Formats: sequence, structure tokens, C-alpha cells
Amino acid sequence: MSDLKNQIRADLKEAMKAREKQRTNTLRMLLAAIQTEEVSGTKHEIDDEAILKLIAREIKKRKESAEVYTNAGRQELADNEQAEAEILAAYQPQQLTDEELAALVASVIAGMDEPKMGPVMQAATKQAAGRVDGKRLSTAVRAALS
Repeated sequence: MSDLKNQIRADLKEAMKAREKQRTNTLRMLLAAIQTEEVSGTKHEIDDEAILKLIAREIKKRKESAEVYTNAGRQELADNEQAEAEILAAYQPQQLTDEELAALVASVIAGMDEPKMGPVMQAATKQAAGRVDGKRLSTAVRAALS
């Protein structure tokens, strides 16, 4: 079993003992998403890297939902989604700062003969390894290439 999955389960037990309703519900949802991922297609246990990608996807969903709720005037629901995103973000590696992101993109572009958006994005995504949101990365790549 992956170390990250074990950590999430241990944190769920702690949250349940401490009666932290929001955290308990969020971690249960995350474990359910992990289990769904494991049984989809051929049954397999996913590794930490796949779990990190799943967490990033869940965070993105929460942020998009919060934005929709805010635009609809439902601030209490938006706050709930933001709180869930923050709980999930604790399991991600430290995110790159804007300066670190610019340096990463510059080094990837410098290592290519003919830099184009697709290959640069692919190489930068691999080097970033979950430490940057795809939207931020594509914006930085687009800015560097123009």
C-alpha cells in the first residue's frame, strides 16, 4: 500500500477522533476517489504519483466549484469548497513560486532546439512533478514563448 494512502487513512482516524467534521468528510471523499480509481478498468493499486495527480484533480474541481458558487452569490458553499481544497492541498508537494516556475520554463526552453508549446509543456510538466497547477504552467510557457 502506498505511503500517501496510509497517511491519508491515519489522518482520517485523527480527524474522526478530534470530531473535525469538515476534515473527516473531505478525507473520506478523497479515499473514495482513490478506491474508485483503483477499481476502474483493471483492478490495481495506485502509487503515490497517481494519488498526487488525483489530489490535484480534486483540488481543481473544488476551486472551479467555489468560483461558480461565488458568481451565483452562494458564498457559504464557496467557502466550503475552498476549505476542502485547502485540506487536500496539504497532501501536495510544495508549490513552485512564480520565480521558480519562470526559471523551470526557461531551462526547458533553453534545452530545446525548436521550442513549441506542446513539447515544452510536456517536458515542463514532467520536471514540475505536481508542484505547479497546469493552468499556471501553460500561462508561464505561453508568456515565455511569445
